[in-house]
Amino acid sequence: MTQPNESEKHLIPADKSRREFIKSSAKIGALVAAAPLTGIASHTALGSPKIADTGMHGIQIGAVSFVDEGVDKVLDIVQKRAAVNTLFLTVFTYGRGLAGRQLPGEPFPDHGSQVSDDKTFHGGNYATPHPEFYKNTVLKETRATEHGNFDILASVIPAAKKRGMKVFASVEDQWRPDVPGVKECSEVDLLGRRTNTLCLFHPDVRSFWTGLVTDISKSYDIDGVLFFNERNGPLLNALGASHFQTIDSTRATCFCEHHQREAQKLGINFKRAKEGYLKLDQFVKSSLKGERPSDGYYVEFSRLLLNYPEIVAWDKLFDLGKHQVLDEVFNAVKGVNKNLQVGFHVEHVNSFNPFYRAGRNYEELAAKADFLKVVAYNNCGGERYANFIRNIQSTIFRDVPLEELMRFNNHLLNYGNEATIEQLPTAGLSPDYVYRETQRAIAGVKGKCKILPGIDVGIPTKKTSRKGSPEDAYAATLAAYKGGAHGVILSRKYSEMDLADLDGAGRAIRESLKG
Repeated sequence: MTQPNESEKHLIPADKSRREFIKSSAKIGALVAAAPLTGIASHTALGSPKIADTGMHGIQIGAVSFVDEGVDKVLDIVQKRAAVNTLFLTVFTYGRGLAGRQLPGEPFPDHGSQVSDDKTFHGGNYATPHPEFYKNTVLKETRATEHGNFDILASVIPAAKKRGMKVFASVEDQWRPDVPGVKECSEVDLLGRRTNTLCLFHPDVRSFWTGLVTDISKSYDIDGVLFFNERNGPLLNALGASHFQTIDSTRATCFCEHHQREAQKLGINFKRAKEGYLKLDQFVKSSLKGERPSDGYYVEFSRLLLNYPEIVAWDKLFDLGKHQVLDEVFNAVKGVNKNLQVGFHVEHVNSFNPFYRAGRNYEELAAKADFLKVVAYNNCGGERYANFIRNIQSTIFRDVPLEELMRFNNHLLNYGNEATIEQLPTAGLSPDYVYRETQRAIAGVKGKCKILPGIDVGIPTKKTSRKGSPEDAYAATLAAYKGGAHGVILSRKYSEMDLADLDGAGRAIRESLKG
């Protein structure tokens, strides 16, 4: 591990940061005073309002927890132990990241049912869909079935309001292939195969998202909506430039007729784009086999982009569709009630990938949101960051040794003195990472919206990777507030979290409220 230079000596090394950070929050005070590379010297200078007045201390919770434990019991726990005043209730998803009990094979937390729901989990809409809002889409039958008639919003909102807690509806773009209408709306990959993801330019998909958030906003006394879409464009997907995927460049999307129509409007040549992605597929496959081009992997990749600028144009087309959906969701919610708050989840790859960062401008996102949930999961972040580095080192950066590539990427990301690539999975990323990502987001939005970092509380990792602790939850939560956050969102879901970890996060929230 390299030694920090003079400008980095205030940073906390990954292996020591947790112990030192936990011993005294004064360490974070030193970080705030130093404010590396941002020109921002303090919490107040960041423009963050007093936490006691406007803070959103949130937690993500799925329907199964209320079914298993009871509404009042769950609210007692998160309010008293974790100091939570804002609930982010999973209303729509077919994914297990936000819904369901603990992931199969993972140890259960010390509350809730200790029986896996692997065979009964279905997903969908955990509230009550009202048909009049879904007239213009084939995606009509989405009611979650595993909890009978249980309606998460109708069941939780009255109890939450009595306690003075805010309630947000979380909506995630995650689907399963057997949902009626999915096949008609699915994306098409490079080889013409239908996928399990939905085309963002398909009119039925657009109508579904606006219909869903309008339905929720009109039908329930919520405080707002948090929208999740963690999908990447075709370029990054083809390269495997993420932390959670295997590399299969033929699975890049989308090449359907709706994308072709939008491309024509923008003057993007579809045939050239597809030809470019087919050549990119050949490059990726050769790279994975270690078949080095005469000029090296990175030069060959750069040459491909120069010869086929349509590759980047097609990737930007995906981003355009994604941002149009965000705009439409924002406008639909505000059309019901302008006082409802709309937030967007900014996925974890935003922390690791400089290419991804280049396509996600915080100030632009802030123009269409009241708040951003910026993922800053540090414990699982070590494992995920190492996976990302290994993925990109297997293709375009194959000529660069792993450790050197990670150090270079650390400089690009303004990371501190984190662990080596071999140590990352067991060390995790430090609380300083949470602090820096919070400050970067605060500076990026330029006061146009609030920043609520997502805090890792018990997110599952591999058996050999770091497991979170109450001290980790405390340190990460405190780092976010000292970085200027307007609140936090404890993540991913309550059904993964141990009670002691909630205590740790709650202690940090209460300390932050004291100033």
